[in-house]
Order: sequence, then C-alpha cells, then structure tokens
Amino acid sequence: MRTIISRRRFVQTSAAGSLALAGLGRESQAQAAKPNIVFIMADDLGYADVSCYGQRDYTTPNIDRIANEGLKFMQAYANSAVCSATRTGLITGRYQYRLPVGLEEPVNDTTPKDVGLPPDHPTLPSLLKKIGYATTLVGKWHLGSLPNFSPLKSGYDHFFGIWGGSSDYFIHGPESPTPLYEEEVPVERHGYMTNLLGDRAVQTVEGYTRSRQPFLMSLHFTAPHWPWEGPDDETEAKRINGRLRHHDGGTQKTYAAMVQALDANIGRVLQTLDVHGLSSNTIVIFTSDNGGERFSKTWPFTGMKQELLEGGLRIPAIVRWPGRVAAGSISDQAMITMDWVPTLLAAAGTSMDPAFPPDGESLLATLTDHAVPHPRKFYWRYKAGSQRALREGDLKYLRINGNEFLFDVVRDPRERANLKERNKDVFDRLKSDWESWNATMLEERPRPAPHGFPGNLMADHYGVTNPVAAAPAASAPTR
Repeated sequence: MRTIISRRRFVQTSAAGSLALAGLGRESQAQAAKPNIVFIMADDLGYADVSCYGQRDYTTPNIDRIANEGLKFMQAYANSAVCSATRTGLITGRYQYRLPVGLEEPVNDTTPKDVGLPPDHPTLPSLLKKIGYATTLVGKWHLGSLPNFSPLKSGYDHFFGIWGGSSDYFIHGPESPTPLYEEEVPVERHGYMTNLLGDRAVQTVEGYTRSRQPFLMSLHFTAPHWPWEGPDDETEAKRINGRLRHHDGGTQKTYAAMVQALDANIGRVLQTLDVHGLSSNTIVIFTSDNGGERFSKTWPFTGMKQELLEGGLRIPAIVRWPGRVAAGSISDQAMITMDWVPTLLAAAGTSMDPAFPPDGESLLATLTDHAVPHPRKFYWRYKAGSQRALREGDLKYLRINGNEFLFDVVRDPRERANLKERNKDVFDRLKSDWESWNATMLEERPRPAPHGFPGNLMADHYGVTNPVAAAPAASAPTR
C-alpha cells in the first residue's frame, strides 16, 4: 500500500522548505540544469520478487509505479552473486576484481582490516561532487570500515546506515554488534530498520529541496536480507538476540512482509519528490545487489545468491526520468551493475576519470533514444565452488565445482540444455576468452572460500559440502 502524506503534513513540509510550489512538475532553475539522482538498491532481492517482474503472492505498487512511469530492463545482471563485490562495481563503474576489496565475497569478519574501498579511487559520488552535486548515502555501505574506509572518505557528504553486510531490523543501538551510524558515530535509534532508512531518505530529499542543489541520494536498504523479520516481528528479534545468521527462521509470509515494507518506504520517497516538485527532474533507479536468497522468487531462473547461475545474477533494474525516458518502456538490452556509473555521469554531463576507465558502458542512449539492443560480453568469477561464467550475446559459459556448461540463456533461461559437446568450438572459444580476461584481473584471494549454503543448511543443496576444517566459517560469506 502506498503511504499517503496528509494535508497538514503537506502544508508543514512546504512551509519548512520555504520553497513556493506552483505545481508538481515545476523545477527550480538550479535543479533544471542537472538531474537529481535517487539510486535505490535492495539487498538480496530476487529477479521476480516484485510484481512487475512476476511476483503474484503479493504486490509492490510503488516499485511497479517506477516501472509504469519509466523503463524496465529484462536482462539486467549484478556484478557479482554477493553483496560487497557488486557494490564495488556499482560505486566504481569497473570490474570489482580490479580492487582487493572486490575480491571479498563478501567483506566480513575474516576480511583484513586494511582491505576496503581506497579513498583515492574515483567513485560515482566523488565524480558528481566535482560538478556541484550534494551526496548522501542512506543504508548499507559494506566496503570497509573505520578508520581507513568510510562513505565520507569516498565521495559522500553524509551517511546514515550500517557499515557491514547485515543488521537486525529492531536491535541497532550502540550496544549492537552492527549499530547504526550517523556520519562516523554510532547512534541510538528505535524502530524497524526499513522504516528508519525510509525516514532518513524523506528527510534527505526535504533538506535538498531547501538547498536547491542537485543531489545524489544512494538509498541502499538492508531489506530483504536476513534476519527474517517483518515489521511486526520484534519478538523474533528478541529470540535470536543478535544472532544474524538466521538459519532456523523465516517464512514466505515473513519475506512478503519485508518486501512490502521496502515497497511502502520507496513510495514515501516517491511522494516526497512529488510534493516538492522534484519528480520531473529526478532520475529514480531501483535494483538489487545480487540474485535472491532462500525465500526469493527467481523464476524463470535456477540458482540463487552466491551462484553464477542466472538466479544468482539476474536482478530487477528500473529507471524513471520523466520527459527523457518513455513511460512504460521495456528493454531487452543486456546490462550490468557497473553500467550505472558511466550512464549517470553522462546524464549529469560529465564522465569517468580517464585514469580509471570504466568496464561498464553508458546506456544513456538506451534510456532516452530507444537505441536498438546490442550484444554485450560480461565476465564473472566466484571463489566458492571455483565458479566461472561469461555471457557473450545469448550464450553463456559456466563452471561450478569442476562441472562445465554452455547454455543459450535466452532460449533456455533455466540453464538445462548443456550445449558443451554440441557446440564444442564455441564452448572452447568462450572458455579460452574467460581465461584471457581473468589474466588481466587480480588473483583470487588466498584465504578459503567455503560454500555459503552447504547441504546441512539448505536441503536442496544436499550435494554441496565444505571441508571439515572450514565448517565453523561455512556461513560467513552470506553476511
């Protein structure tokens, strides 16, 4: 259900903003020159976990609104099948394997403290700041911790959220193992995490309305990442008492409540843009960091988070930009997370630092000019299971646990028909291509990388095991 702002609240926010509103579509001259950017990222949301991509057990009207008023990519990929590796690609516009932090799958308690996103590396927020943007991150960071790494050291003016990969939805004060932070100081806040992040996002938009400065707000929700706690599940939070690897909890109903709370808070942000007349000059993006987890719907794909099957990599990706992106558009253009940096920089009238050229490409013409889809080539690797993947056009080379495949993922999205022997020359060429690409990247981290979802944790992974010595850390990569 979309959240509605009352008439009294409308009047209060208008007065506080000291900005005369002559109509929802009117923009200030300061904001007309450069588009504002609201980048919304869900955490572990599967391809079909929202109704505009096929979910039928519940509805997500506000996310659907972005799609109805903008463009929906049907072949969008994550840079990785796990959190922080994708976030490295998202903020840099480059393959995460170029940076030590991108080799962490993901950053967790075993990560060396000197590994994180280097403050001197150009990022989407730092490059936008150079041309006059204000920048804020609300939500999840997950790219290294203090004292060496921070959103404020990598281009954001302000930060409110968590440093690591997950947090309880109710217990997040300074005493929590994963507390909320305001800038670089832990703070006490009470309430459901998704709502708290929504509150701060609304306040951030209202603040930028008063400043009349073009802005980037990265709104990186923790939902629907475990622990499995909906808005009415505070009792469950007390039961697990900070034990975030919530293997004995959750249901489809709980997961639906988490996603619907996410959707409702996105609705609050959209309405705030409407109320303050910013919608027509604001690019709104909605996506996920990787494929879905145990309660996700990934149809028509197989696989899940931490797997280079389509279900671990395919994600929703939606863009709304009124007047520039045609409402109700659908694109079959293959794209990947790291495309957002060159695309958004081009929309803002700037480009990447030439010393750090992008691996992604600008899709501005796809968004604004209905450019005809063109073939792309994407590469992945994932240390757990010694996974490798390459997609070229419609074909995909895949290796998991020593088993190798060639799939046509357009005709066979469930990756069932192995064309390895039938098209051996293509298989050999793609495998060789992957090896050549891999030689240009950093080597995989030397530390062990056990499967995050072995058979003793998930019954449908009964063939997946970890060495006995690695058992205590078996779930660490899922953070």
